[in-house]
Amino acid sequence: MTMDNLTLDKIYHAAYVLKSVARRTDLIKAVGLCPGSDIYLKTENLQVTGSFKVRGAYYKMSQLTEEEKAKGVIASSAGNHAQGVALSAKQNGIPCVICMPDGAPISKVEATKSYGAKVCLVKGAYDDAYDYACELQEKEGYTFIHPFNDPAVIAGQGTIGLEILDQMPDVDVVLVPVGGGGLISGVAFAIKKLHPECKVYGVQAAGAPSMKESLEKKEAITLGSVSTFADGIAVKHPGDLTFDLVSRYVDGVVTVTDDETACAVLALMEKQKLVTEGAGAVAVAAAMFGKVDLAGKKVVCLLSGGNIDVNILSRVITRGLVMAGRNSTLTLQLEDKPGQLKDVSEIISRCGGNVVRVHHNQSDTNMAITSCYLTVSMETRDKEQVEEIKRELVKAGFQLISNT
Repeated sequence: MTMDNLTLDKIYHAAYVLKSVARRTDLIKAVGLCPGSDIYLKTENLQVTGSFKVRGAYYKMSQLTEEEKAKGVIASSAGNHAQGVALSAKQNGIPCVICMPDGAPISKVEATKSYGAKVCLVKGAYDDAYDYACELQEKEGYTFIHPFNDPAVIAGQGTIGLEILDQMPDVDVVLVPVGGGGLISGVAFAIKKLHPECKVYGVQAAGAPSMKESLEKKEAITLGSVSTFADGIAVKHPGDLTFDLVSRYVDGVVTVTDDETACAVLALMEKQKLVTEGAGAVAVAAAMFGKVDLAGKKVVCLLSGGNIDVNILSRVITRGLVMAGRNSTLTLQLEDKPGQLKDVSEIISRCGGNVVRVHHNQSDTNMAITSCYLTVSMETRDKEQVEEIKRELVKAGFQLISNT
């Protein structure tokens, strides 16, 4: 495979093929996410199957020969590509096998099965599922549908770039999630060919920076391991084709922490009424936490998917509240005498905080016999309010031990 297999004509052809299959997702203005910048959201989290992946999967399958279709298809995926391939196979009457990492969210596994695919769970990360899918493909003769390192798949994803330019011709910056690099390769290729002044930046999870490190070392490298709740971009090794395309057409790749991503997931839910998975929110996290200079720019953040497991979602919301200073916990060392809790509560209340839980500890061997530790959990407005509460407690003579 080479870059010569990807052309603007192929992306336009993909857009034509996908007209009856993929939604033309809305581009909506996001107020308050990143003060000083004009932020818009490309809502691929509202796409058919809940992610952009159906674009590349369906277009690739539409280009298969009858002989290739007859063999059946196989794919490896953390979940979103799986659903895209499974739906496309079902619509085309093609037998389908999907290899998924055993840590893939249950919701994605079940959704993939619901489209009629046979699912094989493989121990490890995406790359381990990929290796096993390659073994099965060689053994059984299936046609392999790669999630990112394929010109037809990349062309399908590139249709998002066409839509963004059609919806906002004067866009200055586009932020795109990056795992294996198929999405950003297609989007950047389309945008740079039609609007070369527009900057395109990739965003990876700090715990899975395979593309970022590959660019820095000027060769596609393999990470020893990945660690992030953004399972859709937890990829150890970028494709050779996507690495070449990103090297040529992308202006840079930045990373965000899981805590920053959780904060973005929460902000999108609360302020925009949009549910995204971890991978789908990293572009917004990059904007919120200043990973790219966006001052005075018209910016599109691509929300790549919305298939988040509800069990993970509750934890992400909790982490996001802590990151934003909305939930906080203080531990104080007090003299063990009447009225102390009342005085602490009054200070917190006066500052506008709301105490939701207290824990009184008299048994810690590291403190004086006449002392105790008081841990107070609060609902607060933001980090600034937490700092105000801490200042007032110290001013009143209380000794702070820690806060989270």
